[in-house]
Amino acid sequence: MSSLLILLLIVAMGFVVYAVVRGLHAFANMKPDEVGEDGIPKSLALQNKMMFSRIKWQAIAILIVILLLSGQAMSR
Repeated sequence: MSSLLILLLIVAMGFVVYAVVRGLHAFANMKPDEVGEDGIPKSLALQNKMMFSRIKWQAIAILIVILLLSGQAMSR
């Protein structure tokens, strides 16, 4: 069970890194001229989307760590 949780933790951390890199890329290539239908620049919308994605995956990773630690505490 713990090896599965460790694997899931690694996957979640990979998604966190992906969201950070993609958000930073959108920030570096910000083009205020490209505006979407709602009047918000597309790069800003992508930055916000990646920020919330990063927060979601960090929360999932923290929950997995809590499960791992609680499983170790119960096995003692």
